[in-house]
Amino acid sequence: MKAKRFVLEKYFEGMPKESDLKLVEEELPEITDGEFLVEAVYLSVDPYMRAYVSGLKLGQTMIGCQVAKILQSKNSSYPVGRYVSGQFGWTTHFISNGKAQDITNYPPFLIPEDNNVPLSLFLGILGRPGNSAYFGLLDICNPQPGETVVVTGAGGAVGYHVGQIAKIKGCTVVGITGSDEKGAWLKRLGFDHVINYKTEDISLALDKAVPEGIDCYFDNVGGEISSCVIQRMNKYGRIAVCGSISMYNATAENYPTARMIQPFLVTNELYMKGFIVGRTYLNRWMEAIDQNTKWYKEGKLQNQETVTEGFEHMPKAFIGIMSGDNWGKAIIKP
Repeated sequence: MKAKRFVLEKYFEGMPKESDLKLVEEELPEITDGEFLVEAVYLSVDPYMRAYVSGLKLGQTMIGCQVAKILQSKNSSYPVGRYVSGQFGWTTHFISNGKAQDITNYPPFLIPEDNNVPLSLFLGILGRPGNSAYFGLLDICNPQPGETVVVTGAGGAVGYHVGQIAKIKGCTVVGITGSDEKGAWLKRLGFDHVINYKTEDISLALDKAVPEGIDCYFDNVGGEISSCVIQRMNKYGRIAVCGSISMYNATAENYPTARMIQPFLVTNELYMKGFIVGRTYLNRWMEAIDQNTKWYKEGKLQNQETVTEGFEHMPKAFIGIMSGDNWGKAIIKP
């Protein structure tokens, strides 16, 4: 069995380049006891990959999750013909032993056979992004009906999901994104206000959108935008820090700066917690998937994907999400 995979050819400097990743082909060995062979059906590209890549060695397979079909198996827990979601990396075929495969500590799990939903959802609203939205918002922010929730990176795979859950919980939702087109789409999803950070003054726009302050903040970007949000939070507000996209491509010469937030944390007694969903919530993984599936089937949770055809186009799609080209979840169909 031949496998194609992208390996890290050069560490990223600033924005990733296609030449930083190299496409190689190799012959896979026969599987042994406890192993199973999978073939990728859908692959994922996500912003966290940019931050985690520093933990790889040059020549290693680029990290990432995929939905795959089991072609061969000598592991009774992973039978032939079933579909599995796992951190197998940027590769068309992979041999797994059923344990966590990379630095994200995310073991493969079998996709339920009776869900009757598109398989690609297990990379989005029923996968890591969906679980990040679910646990980060509900566990850390704990929004209550009538409260105001702000989410940055609102047009991305996690952000648009956070906003929809907040609406399910009866909250006023403000999304911050990078285009008027995405803003119109988010409003169609139910967002009450949307701010275009590229064309609007964030401070003035927030004063207009949240005159009575902010109760919950789901932070995907960090930087000055987050400082603007945090200084407008109400007493006992809660902040879930899921990512910091604003600095992922930064270098020593252009590292982002932001106003201090400590005075607001102290004065308003805010609660702020960062989290890595695959570490903190692994023992509750299916709880989020089950609830998100229920909401999806009830029509309360909509799915949005940006699909790229062709395994060879993964680097281009990855670079695209770092520029905000994707609407919702970015998916590669090999």
